[in-house]
Amino acid sequence: MVDDRERQHGQPTQDDHYFSARPASADERRDLEVVLAGREVTVQTAAGVFSGHRIDLGTRVLLRAVPAPPAQGHLLDLGCGWGPLALTLAMLSPEATVWAVDVNERALDLVRRNALALGLHGIQAARPEQVPDDVRFAAIWSNPPIRVGKDALHQMLTMWLRRLDDAAAAHLVVQRNLGADSLLSWLDSQTRTGALPNEIRASKLRSAKGFRVLIVERPADVRAASSAARDGEGDGDSRGRG
Repeated sequence: MVDDRERQHGQPTQDDHYFSARPASADERRDLEVVLAGREVTVQTAAGVFSGHRIDLGTRVLLRAVPAPPAQGHLLDLGCGWGPLALTLAMLSPEATVWAVDVNERALDLVRRNALALGLHGIQAARPEQVPDDVRFAAIWSNPPIRVGKDALHQMLTMWLRRLDDAAAAHLVVQRNLGADSLLSWLDSQTRTGALPNEIRASKLRSAKGFRVLIVERPADVRAASSAARDGEGDGDSRGRG
């Protein structure tokens, strides 16, 4: 298990293997009683996944800050671990498709087991390359794996944030003294460089218990507004010439 500081600094404990490819055996899995979406539930966790013995503090801060997710569409938990965010999304939006994405096969196996046990049939636990390229997300919730390194983290966020649908938002939680403010500045810079669409806006939503909750928003009807503006300019030119 890795606590918040270990996760952010990239110092795993001896039983933590972020890129573990082997699902946990029955002897390695253990039950954990938690509250998700206002319900007391029992989930399965194991060593070798992030925060395997509890819902970590950063995730709890995020869950208290985010608005209710859209009722339908594709929702994403990026870096899902054993699934507290994905399970919450599916409980709150049972008609949505929830993508629980991780590179850790042990984590994905636990998410599938937990979804099945809780009767949450809308969850798709997948590696990044298994998510179809044409899927666009109505919401993204993430406690991102900072310890993969800055370059890998930036590449990961750029790839997934570009897939926000119109009128959609991503909510990220990052420890304040381990790069939250610099990450916010970097996100803002990516819209100016073109790495992210220039209509996307990033800001700080909330600070609590040493964490920042960041929101990355893509406004509604951006394409329609741009088209209308161009049409208006054309009408003005026509009237001037007439």
